[in-house]
Amino acid sequence: MDQLLVTLKHWLVGLVPSQYAPFFSALLSVGAIAVVFPALFALTTLLERKGLGRIQNRYGPNRVGPYGLLQPIADGLKALTKEDIVPRPADKVVHFLAPLVLVVPVFLALAVVPMGRHMTALDMNAGVLFFFAAGAATELSVFMAGWSSRNKYSLLGAMRAIAQMISYEVPLILASVAAIMAAGSLSTTQIVEAQAGYWGCVPRWFVLTPWGFAGFILFMVAATAESNRSPFDLPEGESELVAGYYTEYTGFKFALFFLGEYLGLFAVSGLGITLFLGGWHAPLPALEWIPSWAWFFAKLLVLIAGFIWIRGTLPRLRIDQLMGLAWKFMLPMALVNIGVAGLWRFMPGGWERWIVCALCVGAAYLLLGGLLSGGKVFAKRVYRYAD
Repeated sequence: MDQLLVTLKHWLVGLVPSQYAPFFSALLSVGAIAVVFPALFALTTLLERKGLGRIQNRYGPNRVGPYGLLQPIADGLKALTKEDIVPRPADKVVHFLAPLVLVVPVFLALAVVPMGRHMTALDMNAGVLFFFAAGAATELSVFMAGWSSRNKYSLLGAMRAIAQMISYEVPLILASVAAIMAAGSLSTTQIVEAQAGYWGCVPRWFVLTPWGFAGFILFMVAATAESNRSPFDLPEGESELVAGYYTEYTGFKFALFFLGEYLGLFAVSGLGITLFLGGWHAPLPALEWIPSWAWFFAKLLVLIAGFIWIRGTLPRLRIDQLMGLAWKFMLPMALVNIGVAGLWRFMPGGWERWIVCALCVGAAYLLLGGLLSGGKVFAKRVYRYAD
Protein backbone atom coordinates (compact mmCIF):
# COMPACT_ATOMS: atom_id res chain seq x y z
CA MET A 1 0.00 0.00 0.00
CA ASP A 2 2.87 2.37 0.74
CA GLN A 3 4.27 2.17 -2.80
CA LEU A 4 1.00 1.43 -4.59
CA LEU A 5 0.79 4.84 -6.28
CA VAL A 6 4.49 4.80 -7.21
CA THR A 7 4.16 1.29 -8.71
CA LEU A 8 1.06 2.34 -10.65
CA LYS A 9 2.90 5.33 -12.09
CA HIS A 10 5.87 3.18 -13.17
CA TRP A 11 3.50 0.69 -14.81
CA LEU A 12 1.74 3.45 -16.76
CA VAL A 13 5.07 4.99 -17.84
CA GLY A 14 6.20 1.56 -19.06
CA LEU A 15 3.26 1.45 -21.47
CA VAL A 16 4.51 4.37 -23.59
CA PRO A 17 7.53 4.42 -25.96
CA SER A 18 10.85 5.07 -24.20
CA GLN A 19 11.47 8.40 -25.93
CA TYR A 20 8.22 9.77 -24.49
CA ALA A 21 8.59 8.19 -21.02
CA PRO A 22 10.20 11.21 -19.24
CA PHE A 23 7.53 13.59 -20.54
CA PHE A 24 4.72 11.19 -19.63
CA SER A 25 6.18 10.64 -16.15
CA ALA A 26 6.30 14.39 -15.53
CA LEU A 27 2.76 14.72 -16.87
CA LEU A 28 1.49 12.11 -14.40
CA SER A 29 3.20 13.86 -11.47
CA VAL A 30 1.80 17.25 -12.47
CA GLY A 31 -1.65 15.77 -13.05
CA ALA A 32 -1.68 14.17 -9.60
CA ILE A 33 -0.82 17.50 -7.92
CA ALA A 34 -3.35 19.37 -10.08
CA VAL A 35 -6.12 16.95 -9.03
CA VAL A 36 -5.35 16.17 -5.37
CA PHE A 37 -4.78 19.66 -3.99
CA PRO A 38 -7.75 21.42 -5.67
CA ALA A 39 -9.89 18.54 -4.34
CA LEU A 40 -8.38 19.13 -0.90
CA PHE A 41 -9.17 22.84 -1.37
CA ALA A 42 -12.85 22.01 -1.91
CA LEU A 43 -12.88 19.79 1.19
CA THR A 44 -11.09 22.43 3.26
CA THR A 45 -13.58 25.18 2.40
CA LEU A 46 -16.41 22.93 3.60
CA LEU A 47 -14.58 21.97 6.80
CA GLU A 48 -13.67 25.59 7.47
CA ARG A 49 -17.21 26.89 7.06
CA LYS A 50 -18.59 24.12 9.25
CA GLY A 51 -15.82 24.52 11.81
CA LEU A 52 -16.27 28.29 12.06
CA GLY A 53 -20.00 27.76 12.39
CA ARG A 54 -19.40 25.38 15.30
CA ILE A 55 -16.96 27.80 16.94
CA GLN A 56 -19.38 30.75 16.54
CA ASN A 57 -22.41 28.72 17.70
CA ARG A 58 -24.27 28.85 14.38
CA TYR A 59 -25.06 26.58 11.47
CA GLY A 60 -22.57 26.02 8.69
CA PRO A 61 -23.57 24.91 5.16
CA ASN A 62 -26.42 22.44 5.52
CA ARG A 63 -28.66 22.87 2.47
CA VAL A 64 -26.83 21.54 -0.60
CA GLY A 65 -26.66 17.76 -0.39
CA PRO A 66 -26.74 15.67 2.81
CA TYR A 67 -25.37 17.78 5.68
CA GLY A 68 -24.22 20.37 3.12
CA LEU A 69 -21.53 18.08 1.70
CA LEU A 70 -22.15 19.25 -1.88
CA GLN A 71 -21.71 22.93 -1.03
CA PRO A 72 -18.19 23.14 -2.63
CA ILE A 73 -19.67 21.93 -5.95
CA ALA A 74 -22.37 24.61 -5.78
CA ASP A 75 -19.75 27.27 -4.96
CA GLY A 76 -17.59 26.16 -7.89
CA LEU A 77 -20.50 26.24 -10.36
CA LYS A 78 -21.48 29.68 -9.11
CA ALA A 79 -17.93 31.00 -9.58
CA LEU A 80 -17.76 29.56 -13.10
CA THR A 81 -21.09 31.03 -14.22
CA LYS A 82 -20.89 34.49 -12.61
CA GLU A 83 -20.36 37.48 -14.87
CA ASP A 84 -16.76 38.61 -15.30
CA ILE A 85 -16.78 42.36 -14.66
CA VAL A 86 -13.63 44.37 -15.44
CA PRO A 87 -13.49 48.10 -14.55
CA ARG A 88 -13.38 50.36 -17.61
CA PRO A 89 -10.09 52.14 -16.66
CA ALA A 90 -8.36 48.88 -15.62
CA ASP A 91 -5.33 47.47 -17.41
CA LYS A 92 -7.20 44.48 -18.82
CA VAL A 93 -4.16 42.35 -19.73
CA VAL A 94 -2.50 42.67 -16.30
CA HIS A 95 -5.89 42.34 -14.61
CA PHE A 96 -6.38 39.01 -16.42
CA LEU A 97 -2.86 37.67 -15.75
CA ALA A 98 -2.69 38.46 -12.00
CA PRO A 99 -4.70 35.43 -10.73
CA LEU A 100 -2.79 33.11 -13.08
CA VAL A 101 0.55 34.42 -11.78
CA LEU A 102 -0.67 33.64 -8.26
CA VAL A 103 -1.75 30.03 -8.92
CA VAL A 104 1.06 28.74 -11.16
CA PRO A 105 4.02 29.38 -8.74
CA VAL A 106 2.14 27.62 -5.94
CA PHE A 107 1.87 24.45 -8.04
CA LEU A 108 5.61 24.75 -8.74
CA ALA A 109 6.31 25.00 -5.01
CA LEU A 110 4.18 21.90 -4.32
CA ALA A 111 6.32 19.94 -6.79
CA VAL A 112 9.30 19.80 -4.38
CA VAL A 113 7.28 18.82 -1.27
CA PRO A 114 7.71 15.07 -0.52
CA MET A 115 4.22 13.64 0.03
CA GLY A 116 5.38 10.13 0.81
CA ARG A 117 8.30 7.75 0.38
CA HIS A 118 9.56 8.13 -3.22
CA MET A 119 6.67 10.55 -3.88
CA THR A 120 8.39 13.84 -4.70
CA ALA A 121 7.41 15.21 -8.10
CA LEU A 122 10.65 17.19 -8.46
CA ASP A 123 13.45 15.85 -6.25
CA MET A 124 16.16 18.54 -6.32
CA ASN A 125 19.34 19.05 -4.31
CA ALA A 126 18.17 22.63 -3.64
CA GLY A 127 14.47 21.87 -3.14
CA VAL A 128 13.95 24.31 -0.24
CA LEU A 129 15.63 27.11 -2.20
CA PHE A 130 13.40 26.36 -5.21
CA PHE A 131 10.32 26.42 -2.94
CA PHE A 132 11.04 29.92 -1.65
CA ALA A 133 12.10 31.19 -5.08
CA ALA A 134 8.85 30.01 -6.66
CA GLY A 135 6.75 31.29 -3.77
CA ALA A 136 8.22 34.78 -4.08
CA ALA A 137 6.32 35.23 -7.36
CA THR A 138 3.04 35.50 -5.44
CA GLU A 139 4.03 39.00 -4.30
CA LEU A 140 4.24 40.04 -7.95
CA SER A 141 0.71 38.78 -8.60
CA VAL A 142 -0.65 40.71 -5.62
CA PHE A 143 0.91 43.92 -6.90
CA MET A 144 -0.39 43.23 -10.42
CA ALA A 145 -3.94 42.77 -9.10
CA GLY A 146 -3.91 45.94 -7.01
CA TRP A 147 -2.22 48.18 -9.57
CA SER A 148 -4.17 47.01 -12.64
CA SER A 149 -7.58 47.51 -10.99
CA ARG A 150 -7.21 51.33 -10.97
CA ASN A 151 -8.90 51.38 -7.57
CA LYS A 152 -7.50 53.10 -4.47
CA TYR A 153 -8.74 50.37 -2.14
CA SER A 154 -7.17 47.68 -4.31
CA LEU A 155 -3.85 49.54 -4.50
CA LEU A 156 -3.76 50.15 -0.74
CA GLY A 157 -4.57 46.49 -0.14
CA ALA A 158 -1.79 45.42 -2.51
CA MET A 159 0.78 47.68 -0.85
CA ARG A 160 -0.24 46.42 2.58
CA ALA A 161 -0.09 42.81 1.38
CA ILE A 162 3.37 43.20 -0.16
CA ALA A 163 4.74 44.86 2.98
CA GLN A 164 3.32 42.05 5.11
CA MET A 165 4.50 39.23 2.84
CA ILE A 166 8.04 40.58 2.49
CA SER A 167 8.30 41.25 6.25
CA TYR A 168 7.22 37.74 7.22
CA GLU A 169 9.13 35.99 4.48
CA VAL A 170 12.37 36.91 6.27
CA PRO A 171 11.60 35.07 9.57
CA LEU A 172 9.96 32.27 7.56
CA ILE A 173 13.20 31.56 5.71
CA LEU A 174 15.38 32.06 8.80
CA ALA A 175 13.22 29.62 10.78
CA SER A 176 13.84 27.07 8.03
CA VAL A 177 17.61 27.56 8.20
CA ALA A 178 17.85 25.75 11.55
CA ALA A 179 16.32 22.57 10.08
CA ILE A 180 18.51 22.86 6.97
CA MET A 181 21.60 23.15 9.19
CA ALA A 182 20.60 20.08 11.21
CA ALA A 183 19.98 17.98 8.09
CA GLY A 184 23.01 19.34 6.23
CA SER A 185 21.09 19.58 2.98
CA LEU A 186 18.68 21.76 1.00
CA SER A 187 16.97 18.68 -0.44
CA THR A 188 13.49 18.21 1.00
CA THR A 189 13.80 14.43 0.69
CA GLN A 190 17.10 14.33 2.61
CA ILE A 191 15.67 16.61 5.32
CA VAL A 192 12.86 14.09 5.86
CA GLU A 193 15.34 11.19 5.89
CA ALA A 194 17.41 13.00 8.52
CA GLN A 195 14.40 12.73 10.88
CA ALA A 196 14.03 8.96 10.48
CA GLY A 197 14.32 6.67 13.49
CA TYR A 198 13.27 6.91 17.12
CA TRP A 199 14.64 7.64 20.58
CA GLY A 200 12.97 4.59 22.10
CA CYS A 201 9.33 5.28 21.21
CA VAL A 202 9.84 9.01 20.55
CA PRO A 203 10.36 10.02 16.90
CA ARG A 204 13.54 11.90 15.97
CA TRP A 205 11.61 14.82 14.55
CA PHE A 206 13.25 18.23 14.71
CA VAL A 207 10.18 19.72 16.41
CA LEU A 208 10.96 17.62 19.51
CA THR A 209 14.17 19.56 20.18
CA PRO A 210 14.31 23.01 21.85
CA TRP A 211 15.48 24.78 18.69
CA GLY A 212 13.14 22.73 16.52
CA PHE A 213 10.09 23.58 18.62
CA ALA A 214 10.94 27.30 18.56
CA GLY A 215 11.65 27.13 14.83
CA PHE A 216 8.36 25.34 14.16
CA ILE A 217 6.34 27.96 16.07
CA LEU A 218 8.15 30.80 14.26
CA PHE A 219 7.66 29.05 10.93
CA MET A 220 3.93 28.50 11.41
CA VAL A 221 3.28 32.06 12.65
CA ALA A 222 5.17 33.46 9.64
CA ALA A 223 3.32 31.01 7.36
CA THR A 224 -0.01 32.26 8.72
CA ALA A 225 0.95 35.83 7.88
CA GLU A 226 2.43 34.81 4.51
CA SER A 227 -0.88 33.12 3.63
CA ASN A 228 -2.90 36.20 4.71
CA ARG A 229 -4.79 34.12 7.26
CA SER A 230 -6.45 35.50 10.38
CA PRO A 231 -5.26 37.17 12.60
CA PHE A 232 -2.91 38.48 9.88
CA ASP A 233 -5.57 39.01 7.19
CA LEU A 234 -5.04 42.77 6.92
CA PRO A 235 -4.59 42.83 3.10
CA GLU A 236 -8.29 41.96 2.76
CA GLY A 237 -9.51 43.77 5.86
CA GLU A 238 -13.12 44.29 4.75
CA SER A 239 -13.78 46.83 7.50
CA GLU A 240 -11.39 49.35 5.91
CA LEU A 241 -10.37 48.03 2.45
CA VAL A 242 -13.58 46.36 1.16
CA ALA A 243 -11.70 43.22 0.00
CA GLY A 244 -8.15 44.40 -0.49
CA TYR A 245 -6.27 43.75 -3.67
CA TYR A 246 -9.03 41.64 -5.28
CA THR A 247 -11.87 44.12 -4.71
CA GLU A 248 -12.40 44.46 -8.48
CA TYR A 249 -12.37 40.71 -9.22
CA THR A 250 -15.49 38.64 -9.81
CA GLY A 251 -16.43 35.19 -11.02
CA PHE A 252 -13.73 32.73 -11.95
CA LYS A 253 -10.86 35.20 -11.48
CA PHE A 254 -11.89 35.70 -7.85
CA ALA A 255 -12.13 31.91 -7.48
CA LEU A 256 -8.53 31.62 -8.74
CA PHE A 257 -7.37 34.04 -6.04
CA PHE A 258 -9.29 32.01 -3.49
CA LEU A 259 -7.75 28.79 -4.83
CA GLY A 260 -4.24 30.27 -4.87
CA GLU A 261 -4.53 31.40 -1.26
CA TYR A 262 -5.48 27.92 -0.05
CA LEU A 263 -2.93 26.16 -2.26
CA GLY A 264 -0.27 28.45 -0.78
CA LEU A 265 -1.49 27.42 2.67
CA PHE A 266 -1.16 23.74 1.71
CA ALA A 267 2.32 24.31 0.25
CA VAL A 268 3.75 26.14 3.24
CA SER A 269 2.13 23.62 5.63
CA GLY A 270 3.68 20.80 3.60
CA LEU A 271 7.08 22.44 3.90
CA GLY A 272 6.58 22.82 7.66
CA ILE A 273 5.78 19.09 7.88
CA THR A 274 8.92 18.35 5.86
CA LEU A 275 11.22 20.56 7.92
CA PHE A 276 10.00 19.91 11.45
CA LEU A 277 7.36 17.14 11.67
CA GLY A 278 9.26 14.26 10.11
CA GLY A 279 7.59 14.42 6.70
CA TRP A 280 6.01 11.07 5.88
CA HIS A 281 7.39 9.26 8.96
CA ALA A 282 5.01 7.75 11.51
CA PRO A 283 4.93 9.14 15.08
CA LEU A 284 5.33 5.66 16.64
CA PRO A 285 7.28 2.56 15.53
CA ALA A 286 4.13 0.43 15.83
CA LEU A 287 2.38 2.61 13.22
CA GLU A 288 4.98 2.24 10.46
CA TRP A 289 2.65 -0.17 8.63
CA ILE A 290 0.37 2.75 7.66
CA PRO A 291 1.31 4.16 4.21
CA SER A 292 3.72 7.08 4.29
CA TRP A 293 1.48 9.28 2.12
CA ALA A 294 -1.37 8.77 4.61
CA TRP A 295 0.82 10.18 7.39
CA PHE A 296 1.74 13.22 5.31
CA PHE A 297 -1.88 14.11 4.55
CA ALA A 298 -2.96 13.35 8.13
CA LYS A 299 -0.40 15.86 9.42
CA LEU A 300 -1.52 18.33 6.75
CA LEU A 301 -5.17 18.06 7.85
CA VAL A 302 -4.15 18.60 11.49
CA LEU A 303 -2.31 21.82 10.57
CA ILE A 304 -5.28 23.00 8.49
CA ALA A 305 -7.57 22.35 11.46
CA GLY A 306 -5.21 24.50 13.54
CA PHE A 307 -5.45 27.34 11.01
CA ILE A 308 -9.26 27.13 11.13
CA TRP A 309 -9.26 27.13 14.93
CA ILE A 310 -7.01 30.20 15.03
CA ARG A 311 -9.20 32.04 12.51
CA GLY A 312 -12.28 31.47 14.65
CA THR A 313 -10.53 32.45 17.88
CA LEU A 314 -8.14 35.39 17.47
CA PRO A 315 -9.08 38.95 16.45
CA ARG A 316 -7.32 40.79 13.64
CA LEU A 317 -4.13 42.70 14.52
CA ARG A 318 -3.48 46.34 13.73
CA ILE A 319 -0.96 47.02 10.99
CA ASP A 320 1.58 48.48 13.44
CA GLN A 321 1.26 45.41 15.67
CA LEU A 322 1.70 43.13 12.69
CA MET A 323 4.86 44.83 11.44
CA GLY A 324 6.28 45.20 14.94
CA LEU A 325 5.85 41.50 15.62
CA ALA A 326 7.79 40.62 12.46
CA TRP A 327 10.75 42.96 12.86
CA LYS A 328 11.04 43.37 16.64
CA PHE A 329 10.33 39.82 17.79
CA MET A 330 10.28 37.14 15.09
CA LEU A 331 13.37 38.23 13.14
CA PRO A 332 15.74 38.41 16.17
CA MET A 333 14.15 35.28 17.65
CA ALA A 334 14.83 33.38 14.42
CA LEU A 335 18.47 34.55 14.43
CA VAL A 336 18.87 33.42 18.04
CA ASN A 337 17.32 30.07 17.14
CA ILE A 338 19.91 29.54 14.40
CA GLY A 339 22.64 30.04 17.01
CA VAL A 340 20.92 27.60 19.38
CA ALA A 341 20.72 25.01 16.57
CA GLY A 342 24.49 25.37 16.05
CA LEU A 343 25.04 25.01 19.81
CA TRP A 344 22.93 21.83 19.79
CA ARG A 345 25.03 20.43 16.96
CA PHE A 346 28.41 20.93 18.64
CA MET A 347 27.52 20.15 22.27
CA PRO A 348 27.89 16.53 23.43
CA GLY A 349 24.63 14.62 23.65
CA GLY A 350 22.86 14.30 26.98
CA TRP A 351 20.47 16.15 29.25
CA GLU A 352 22.94 19.06 29.63
CA ARG A 353 22.47 19.90 25.93
CA TRP A 354 18.68 19.93 26.32
CA ILE A 355 18.82 22.20 29.37
CA VAL A 356 21.31 24.70 27.89
CA CYS A 357 19.48 25.00 24.56
CA ALA A 358 16.05 25.25 26.23
CA LEU A 359 17.34 28.00 28.56
CA CYS A 360 18.77 29.95 25.61
CA VAL A 361 15.50 29.78 23.69
CA GLY A 362 13.42 30.63 26.78
CA ALA A 363 15.63 33.58 27.77
CA ALA A 364 15.47 35.02 24.23
CA TYR A 365 11.69 34.62 24.20
CA LEU A 366 11.24 36.41 27.53
CA LEU A 367 13.66 39.21 26.66
CA LEU A 368 12.26 39.90 23.19
CA GLY A 369 8.68 39.56 24.42
CA GLY A 370 9.34 42.11 27.14
CA LEU A 371 10.90 44.53 24.65
CA LEU A 372 7.98 44.09 22.24
CA SER A 373 5.37 44.80 24.92
CA GLY A 374 7.31 47.86 26.10
CA GLY A 375 6.92 46.93 29.75
CA LYS A 376 3.13 47.22 29.62
CA VAL A 377 1.13 45.18 32.09
CA PHE A 378 -2.09 43.89 30.55
CA ALA A 379 -4.95 43.56 33.01
CA LYS A 380 -7.40 40.73 32.77
CA ARG A 381 -10.31 41.68 30.54
CA VAL A 382 -13.72 41.51 32.17
CA TYR A 383 -16.83 41.17 30.01
CA ARG A 384 -20.08 42.70 31.21
CA TYR A 385 -23.48 42.20 29.68
CA ALA A 386 -26.47 44.53 29.68
CA ASP A 387 -29.28 43.71 32.10
